[in-house]
Amino acid sequence: MTLALQRPLVLVGAGKMGGALLSGWLDKGLPPKQVFVRDPSPTPDVARLIAERGIPLNFGIADLAARNPSVVLLAVKPQAMESVLPELRALVSPDTLFLSIAAGTSLLRLKELLGGEIAAVRAMPNTPAAIGRGITAAFANAQATAEQRALASDLLAAVGEVGWVDSEPQIDAVTAISGSGPAYVFYMTECLAAAGEALGLAPELAMQLARATVSGSGEMLHQLPDEAAVLRKNVTSPGGTTAAALDVLMGEGGLSPLMRRATAAARDRARELGR
Repeated sequence: MTLALQRPLVLVGAGKMGGALLSGWLDKGLPPKQVFVRDPSPTPDVARLIAERGIPLNFGIADLAARNPSVVLLAVKPQAMESVLPELRALVSPDTLFLSIAAGTSLLRLKELLGGEIAAVRAMPNTPAAIGRGITAAFANAQATAEQRALASDLLAAVGEVGWVDSEPQIDAVTAISGSGPAYVFYMTECLAAAGEALGLAPELAMQLARATVSGSGEMLHQLPDEAAVLRKNVTSPGGTTAAALDVLMGEGGLSPLMRRATAAARDRARELGR
């Protein structure tokens, strides 16, 4: 897939996720001169990329409005939306899609802050986007056209897989599963390494084993067509060591109910942040 836009793209926010998207777009062939970045203090890596590729930085809003951008991607922190979005009101037009990856900021709130009807998509990517292995779920409002929705898919697919939800409240569930999910996996890796230490392994070896096991298993999920349950059963011999461990993990009060409670807590917090 090669990215091509008829009109410019404005990236508002040049932090880790904004930088990952920018890098992905450039890798997919988007011309640097088609991207306009607005951020008073980009992260060092993104600032270096902007300088190396000659990407326009911090153009005036009036100048950007005159160029009638195809899309304005909002990659600022949720707490900054209240101050940043009113500055962008001159960019609102039926031809411009506002694509937000700010957690907890509803499309209704975007409309209020931008001061008018907007074609908008709300999306939730996750941190593996930094290595091109992210997954993003998105929801489009009624004002977004089929072409604008396809454009959003293409832009988000530059850093991984893309899926769409049927209603905006489902984004809170997405946040709990894939948005916060990498932290669960990293913590599980910590716990697995700590368990190895408790069994007498040296800390460095225990972490090496845990990291390689988690990343290797994830790669199998990525590359093989089998369901996760099938892969699990393939490792589990009846009456063997894996079965003994799974009896604990799958027993009453085990991993499944714990994960349900954890993700419900994350979803509920996402709802609170969006109010």
